[in-house]
Amino acid sequence: MNDENAPIDVEDALESMLTSARSTMSRAYAPYSNFHVGAAVLNEDGGIRPGANVENASYPLSVCAERNAAAAMVAAGERRIEAVAVVADAPEPVTPCGGCRQVLAEFADAEVPVFCELVDGKGAEFTVGGLLPSAFAFER
Repeated sequence: MNDENAPIDVEDALESMLTSARSTMSRAYAPYSNFHVGAAVLNEDGGIRPGANVENASYPLSVCAERNAAAAMVAAGERRIEAVAVVADAPEPVTPCGGCRQVLAEFADAEVPVFCELVDGKGAEFTVGGLLPSAFAFER
C-alpha cells in the first residue's frame, strides 16, 4: 500500500501491473474466440487488481478483462484508477473496447495512462481521455 501523502509512481508499478495482466490472461475463459486478454488496474492506494476476459455461449453476456479488473477494484472497496495495463496474445497491441473505455472513464481521470502490450513485450501507450474523448460523466 502507498503512503497516504505520497503520489503513486505509475512507472514503478508498471512492470507489476503487466506481470499481473500477463498472468491473469493465461487464466482467461475464451473457448469461443480463443482470444485471451488480461488486464490490471492500479488504484489510488497502489493496489493492483487484475481481470481476465470471460466468454459465454450467449456472446452479450461475455465480460472483458478491463471491466473485470475494474469490478475487482470496486469489490475491494477502491474507487480511483491511476493506471491501466492490458495484455493480449495478438499481432498488434489491443486497446479496450468502447464499453470498457466508458467503464474506465467512470473511475479514472482523462490523463490516466493505459498501457497496451503483447506477450512479446511490444506495446503502445494511450490515455483514458485519448481513447474516449467525450465520455459520459457523472458530476461528483
